[in-house]
Amino acid sequence: MPKDQGIGASTKRREDVRFLTGAGNYTDDINVHGQAYVHFLRSDVAHGTINGINTSAAEGMPGVVRIFTGADFEGVGGLPCGWQVTDKNGEPMQEPAHPVLAQGKVRHVGDPIAAVVADSLEEARNAAEAIELDITELDPVVDMKAAVAGGAKVHDDLSSNLCYDWQFGSETEAVEKAFAEAAHVTTLELVNQRMVANPMEPRVAVGDYSRANDESTLYTTSQNPHVIRLLMGAFVLGIPEHKLRVVAPDVGGGFGTKIFHYAEEAFCTFAAKACNRAVKWTASRSEAFMSDAHGRDHVTTIKLALDKDNNFTAVHTDTYANMGAYLSTFAPSVPTWLHGTLMAGNYKTPNVQVNVKAVFTTTVPVDAYRGAGRPEATFQLERVIDKAARELGLDPIALRRQNFVTQFPYATPVAVEYDTGDYHATMDKMEELIDVNGFAARRAESEKRGKLRGLGINCFIEACGIAPSNLVGQLGARAGLYDAATVRVNATGSISVMVGAHSHGQGHETAFPQVVAEMLGIDENMIDIVHGDSSKIPFGMGTYGSRSIAVCGSAMVRATEKIINKAKKIASHLLEASEADIELKDGQFSVAGTDKSVAWGDVTLAAYVPHNYPLEDIEPGLEETAFYDPANFTYPAGAYACEVEVDPDTGAVDLVAFVSADDFGNVINPMIVEGQVHGGIAQGIGQALLENCAYDENGQLLSASYMDYAMPRADDLPNMANYRVDHSCQTPCTHNPLGVKGCGEAGAIGSPPTVINAIVDALQSGGHQVDHIDMPATPQRVWEAMNG
Repeated sequence: MPKDQGIGASTKRREDVRFLTGAGNYTDDINVHGQAYVHFLRSDVAHGTINGINTSAAEGMPGVVRIFTGADFEGVGGLPCGWQVTDKNGEPMQEPAHPVLAQGKVRHVGDPIAAVVADSLEEARNAAEAIELDITELDPVVDMKAAVAGGAKVHDDLSSNLCYDWQFGSETEAVEKAFAEAAHVTTLELVNQRMVANPMEPRVAVGDYSRANDESTLYTTSQNPHVIRLLMGAFVLGIPEHKLRVVAPDVGGGFGTKIFHYAEEAFCTFAAKACNRAVKWTASRSEAFMSDAHGRDHVTTIKLALDKDNNFTAVHTDTYANMGAYLSTFAPSVPTWLHGTLMAGNYKTPNVQVNVKAVFTTTVPVDAYRGAGRPEATFQLERVIDKAARELGLDPIALRRQNFVTQFPYATPVAVEYDTGDYHATMDKMEELIDVNGFAARRAESEKRGKLRGLGINCFIEACGIAPSNLVGQLGARAGLYDAATVRVNATGSISVMVGAHSHGQGHETAFPQVVAEMLGIDENMIDIVHGDSSKIPFGMGTYGSRSIAVCGSAMVRATEKIINKAKKIASHLLEASEADIELKDGQFSVAGTDKSVAWGDVTLAAYVPHNYPLEDIEPGLEETAFYDPANFTYPAGAYACEVEVDPDTGAVDLVAFVSADDFGNVINPMIVEGQVHGGIAQGIGQALLENCAYDENGQLLSASYMDYAMPRADDLPNMANYRVDHSCQTPCTHNPLGVKGCGEAGAIGSPPTVINAIVDALQSGGHQVDHIDMPATPQRVWEAMNG
């Protein structure tokens, strides 16, 4: 095999050729002959009772095919939630209905009330403007603590606005004892603000229906088409799976927000059959702001207890987590099992207890956003550790090192077991990359220019490839979390690999062939990856949580191993040798200790042209499928650092350097990993400095466009000479065949606390007694903190 191929090679992404030349096939590029277009009439109030919907004037307007309201969906299932959380008293969470179109009430700005299907999008929009609504406005529910305290209810059929009150971790008595006996306790209240994912491509849905065979097809911008088929078919529309095809072609970014099953997908599929005509919807960017699931939105009080020797003895958190108006597909799991289980971090803290109150409000539903629970946990823990170090007059790096987990496997007090890691190694690499010893001189140089320079550091661990299915089932997951792959070898030796994972920027079409090529010793260009079409793939749980290579990649390895075993049987027959003596190397099957061999292509041809073939032993053909259910999460970890300069006159923050040292286990394609980390860090910096999804007291979305929602741009990031990522510290995962851990979310997890720690350090260096600044650390917030 060429040295520039296989595992560990920085093979250029083959899919980029079509993306960069305008040849990609995105969902909005799909147009079905004779299709109609839909425009949704959405609520412009946060909370209200629907008294009437008058569509008579709109129905007679040019081009209108049909107008739908909530009444058309009576008897149709609501959008399902895929995870049930049980509260601290053993009671199941409150789970309200989530109709496709609003029924009886509207519960957030953007809640769809009616849908106009017309010959053109312009005609659909015109008709929607003619619909008359009679809505009695009700009190909005925006503040989470006030929502729990009483007042208006988002859902009249629920007892309150509290979805669940969840507690997890160490026993209360042990935690209280640790705090009572602590030599020092640090307390911090912080906000992990609401975010909008803003993928490059907005959501799109195209529903089609064939009367000839009673089959429905949905083309959609989804990270997991099989899950959409299962949820929509079984729980919403009642379509048998063999009569429902879901296709997710090229998808321009997801970041979590395209995991979930949305109302627009169900509507387009339903309307296509009802109208006997394909129906297409493409979100505008402003529509995306008020219909895509948002992320984060936690308010937390965290306490850290330390003994007289500065060892961590206990962590306790109280969090309010916003669910929005409805439960999105995996929303309940984010602040609980994806957050609470990571509150031990990299540290051997013996007592950890997490309390989470999930709250319904009249805002857009909230669900997983890049990192999903792990960024929230890391931000809490790493900010309170930094504050504790400052209060005690300790070096924040030394305090972290003193408390690192060093023995593996390590069972945390919050139910997970880290299999491998070396947190000192990543810290060593981070200190080298940022040049900690030279920081004092750089700070002095900044001060000469009137700037305050700060150094922020952070260590984190995350859990990827959530599993195994039998465990997550006990925790409330309503789906398995395995994955599958089919390896189909053609007669001439080329290969099609059908995978359950979906690529929307991760580079699967490049990295997956590297694995198979390495195993078989053939050229990567002989291998094609097929994904995103439920009719072509046995099953798959999609792409999220940095699971693709660890879970789906492992299924692909298992299927390829089956291929190799069968191919060796064929080769042994062709070479008239014992199967036990057959070796595969560089695409050649050979008899050990001899010069007898047969090429890969000869064996595959024999499988399909069985003239000389052991038919009595094995059947013709060469195709295998494998399902893989992991035994545990994988646990990537890292140490990050950044340097900022703060202008004391304006509060403006300039991020002058950023470094990351990550442990991703074995790395398949270093170039792809570097790109994933770069992108994640950029998103994390966006959260730390710029992005904020804001509502006013009336529940109106104030940040519903790029005029009001500040996305990071190139000049908000350090120049490339001072933007360095490293993944040379590798402790392979012990429980998957590739030894991989996942890299897609690390940057977004590690960067926010790193940046805030640096800003606080800068302000402290200027004599400002500032303990904390909530994200985003805008110039206004920083200036106000400096000036009291």
